[in-house]
Amino acid sequence: MIKSILLSLTFLLVFSISKGQTTAMNFNKMDCSGAVHNLFADLDAGNAVIIEFYMPSCGSCPPPAKKMQTMANNIMRTYPGKVKAYAFPFNNTTTCSYSASWTSGNGLPLFMPMDSGAAQVSYYGGFGMPTVVLVGGANHKILFSTLSFSTGDTTIMRDKILGLFTGTGINAMPENAPAFSIYPNPANGNATININVNGASNVMVDITDMTGKQAAVIINEKQSGIITKEFSTSSLPNGIYFVRMIADGKTTTQKLNIIH
Repeated sequence: MIKSILLSLTFLLVFSISKGQTTAMNFNKMDCSGAVHNLFADLDAGNAVIIEFYMPSCGSCPPPAKKMQTMANNIMRTYPGKVKAYAFPFNNTTTCSYSASWTSGNGLPLFMPMDSGAAQVSYYGGFGMPTVVLVGGANHKILFSTLSFSTGDTTIMRDKILGLFTGTGINAMPENAPAFSIYPNPANGNATININVNGASNVMVDITDMTGKQAAVIINEKQSGIITKEFSTSSLPNGIYFVRMIADGKTTTQKLNIIH
């Protein structure tokens, strides 16, 4: 009983110390195929890195990895090879063969299987499974971490990664970017977008889902002045989407909630 209490107190102490980390913990080790990886080298090369710590026989661990893989693959259509991912077991006893079978069996080719993740789990303050960490930048910054993954976290991570690559952040309003608004929001049926473009510009407005997958294109042509465009949301399932406008090389987004 006393031993159990001491172990619990030790865990709480480690958790309280670790959860405030702001920089990544480096690793320099072989994956389960024998290739050597250095996390800081990945980051110094300008990559974003997703790390998932999973528990064997954890039914809630593969789905978040699949969502993140889809999100990363969508980003890499524009930034090929710039998102890397690793899958670590939360302990040091899970074998490399199990880790390799975990990634292949769950259809996760983006995630490089690793072993011995206990030290990192402790560092990042994790114990809820899966623990997910997103790191990036030459300063080896922790961009996002969670012990309780939810669908909306995929969008947060996507925006953090795009912000890292663009240097602005997808939700930041670039200087002199054309303004736009959407109403009603939440939308049920038709919605209207208003855009004010200074001068003639190539304007592309589309809707993406929470994984970053394009769901619809609203405008894709040269426009100028004030534009009002009505579009139907009837073909889109209920949920949170992002309306993205690209004009003059600048990207701005707004959230759109669709409720039928």
